[in-house]
Amino acid sequence: MMLRGLHDGLANTALMYALLLALWSFWLYVRRRELTSQFWGALAIAALIFVVQAVIGVTMALQGRFPWRDVHYLYGVLGVITLPAAFAFTGGRGGFREALLYGVILLFLSGVALRARMTAG
Repeated sequence: MMLRGLHDGLANTALMYALLLALWSFWLYVRRRELTSQFWGALAIAALIFVVQAVIGVTMALQGRFPWRDVHYLYGVLGVITLPAAFAFTGGRGGFREALLYGVILLFLSGVALRARMTAG
C-alpha cells in the first residue's frame, strides 16, 4: 500500500511540476530569454521525478500489483525518455527557441501524466 500511495502522489507531482515548468518555459520564450541554469536544474528534477515514478511502477508490477498488458506502461516509458530525447535533439542548446520546444514538450508530458492517472489500475 505504501508504494501505491507514493506512486499516486508522484503522479500528481509530475503533472503539476511539468505544467509549472511549461509555463516558465513559455515565459522565457515570450521574453526571448535563454534557458537559465535554474531552469536546467528544474528540468533535471522533472526528469528525475518521471524516472522515480517509473521505478516505483515497475517495482509494483514485478510484485504483481498491476497487469503487464495495460497501456499505462507506455505512458511511463514516454515520461522517462521524452526529456532526455529533447535534450539530445537540441544538442543541449538553451536559446529562447529551445524554451518554446521545452514548453511544448512539458505540456505533452503533463498530458501523459494526466492520461497515465486515468489508465491507472
